[in-house]
Amino acid sequence: QVQLVESGGGLVQAGGSLRLSCAASGFVFSINTMDWYRQAPGKQREWVAGIGSGGSRNYAESVKGRFAISRDNAKNTVDLQMNSLKPEDTAVYYCRTLNRWGQGTQVTVSS
Repeated sequence: QVQLVESGGGLVQAGGSLRLSCAASGFVFSINTMDWYRQAPGKQREWVAGIGSGGSRNYAESVKGRFAISRDNAKNTVDLQMNSLKPEDTAVYYCRTLNRWGQGTQVTVSS
């Protein structure tokens, strides 16, 4: 079955960087779009970034120019490099594909 395991979250000061990773298994990784979402306290889950099977990338306006999504089809991983972090980026970040979610990883940005 599809399994997604996120890692790399933590506490960082505003302006800092974090790199999240999602390890995937149980499906053919290379042919599927992979997405990152986030959910801040008291808010709805929102889409952050996505990468297609061919490597095409899309970003939410709120993170464009600061975040970068990448994938490694040999390792079945999808990463999210987050730079110039802001307090409003504080959220639980989730990996998603094939209508399945990982357990999430907490990112906290202090001001």
